Amino acid sequence: MDHFLYRDGALYAEDVPISEIAAAVGTPFYVYSTATLLRHFQLFDDALSGTDHLVCYAMKAASNQAILKTLAQAGAGMDVVSGGEYLRAKAAGVPGDKIVFSGVGKTADEIRTALTGGIRQFNVESEPEMEVINAIALELGVVAPITVRVNPDVDAKTHAKIATGKSENKFGIPIARASEVYARAASLPGLDVIGIDVHIGSQLTELEPFEMAYTKVAELTEQLRAEGHNIRRLDLGGGLGIPYTRANDAPPLPVEYGALIKKTLGHLGCEIEIEPGRLIAGNAGLMVSKVIYVKSGEGRDFLILDGAMNDLIRPAMYEAHHDIVAVKEPVPGVEQQPYDIVGPVCESGDTFAKERNMPPLESGDLVAFRSAGAYGAVMSSEYNTRPLIPEVLVHGDQFAVIRERPSFDEIINRDTIPTWL
Repeated sequence: MDHFLYRDGALYAEDVPISEIAAAVGTPFYVYSTATLLRHFQLFDDALSGTDHLVCYAMKAASNQAILKTLAQAGAGMDVVSGGEYLRAKAAGVPGDKIVFSGVGKTADEIRTALTGGIRQFNVESEPEMEVINAIALELGVVAPITVRVNPDVDAKTHAKIATGKSENKFGIPIARASEVYARAASLPGLDVIGIDVHIGSQLTELEPFEMAYTKVAELTEQLRAEGHNIRRLDLGGGLGIPYTRANDAPPLPVEYGALIKKTLGHLGCEIEIEPGRLIAGNAGLMVSKVIYVKSGEGRDFLILDGAMNDLIRPAMYEAHHDIVAVKEPVPGVEQQPYDIVGPVCESGDTFAKERNMPPLESGDLVAFRSAGAYGAVMSSEYNTRPLIPEVLVHGDQFAVIRERPSFDEIINRDTIPTWL
């Protein structure tokens, strides 16, 4: 469910017409619904009711400070994967003891920043990383809480570029080596080994891979406890998918996911952490764009938009589907026609959809890309010297620009010309 609905012939974000935002900020832009963000967070929090748990939002999905603050005020922790994300979470008011630091390539500077500013735990991805965290913790005179990320060799049945739990993926340590790696961690005085971490991928649309992974984690927990480790926290990652097309069967609900966690791991008495990102932010955001031209080609028509692959790269990178709708509600029964929907970047890859049925559209009409809240704005760039597009947050009948569109002068003046030129 989201809060982007037609009303009186126009698409609204909560109680604000999309066309009103477009008139105020120009196109293209991203718009997020506060009500949808909070509803989706609450679904996860409720799904784990009755357990000791923390829902840590995976902020790589959408990391604007206004979004982080909205979720933090509702009780969310944060899952970060870089020093920049850590500092962004802190700037949004998230305390260090609610920030989990994941990622396969943490640098010494990033580790030092987190240990100095406070951290809930590091999810350690390798033995060399473990040694570096230990050394820096001893240097600073602190003890670093860690989990070790295990790779359970489970096929998440998702896109190859976002699968993370198979043996050939770069993430974590092989689960078969867990005993020796935990023994080494326990011998390092700068570390407090508090638990186990696992994350098998993103955009999972069935529960079976989670069940396989969590069953292995349960067995490993009992094994490590028998070996003397005080395993008291299980970080289960995120990955639950969203329906990018409304015609598809919906992925499992958070309540079903929560029931699976309780069934497979509830008997262990561990604190549970989960790190959803896409399901919280994905359907909470739209990208809104304007038709520049309607072009007739050889055997096909094109809608040429002012939004491009640099603004929303998922279709070009992952062949991802986004439902695209007219902001002005089509008249019931109007005959639709197929368009290739493209942007203005000089690459054939700048194509959002091929032969997508749409109502007849004209230059100046607005369209909205649904389910664009996750991995949209955060993956955008200034390719072709196209400015990063604004982000807007709606709250009831109010809206605010939470990231401005930079001017061309601001973009160009970032360059520095060497003295010899």
